[in-house]
Amino acid sequence: MRKITLKWLRQAEADLKAAKDSLEDGHYEWSCFQSQQSGEKALKAFLYEKGYTSIITHSLKELLNECSKIDSGFKTLSTEAKTLDMFYIPTRYPDGLGGDLTPAEFYEREDAERCISSAELILKTVKNSLTG
Repeated sequence: MRKITLKWLRQAEADLKAAKDSLEDGHYEWSCFQSQQSGEKALKAFLYEKGYTSIITHSLKELLNECSKIDSGFKTLSTEAKTLDMFYIPTRYPDGLGGDLTPAEFYEREDAERCISSAELILKTVKNSLTG
């Protein structure tokens, strides 16, 4: 594997660990965001391995569409990509949600667990595609 691919994969794994740590600490909004980051970085690792040199988007759905052009197995991750995309902005900004609740007050354990599960599946699929 290319050096850049490994670098992005290592960070995807670190972000996933951080998401699990945040879950255990009750920081559900951060767990959701860190899961999104893990999925994004895993998909970017795959694309860098396949020769991409500049990837601007943060949308997992868009990244997944690119990955699917190379490996159709990525199409099965559509739900996970869309799920994680919903947590990119509103988990971090007090004005990212309607109403008076902050992200720290709004997100719950169930949200974080769903995000972690989505990130784990994306990371596993990327690793399998790169090694298999």
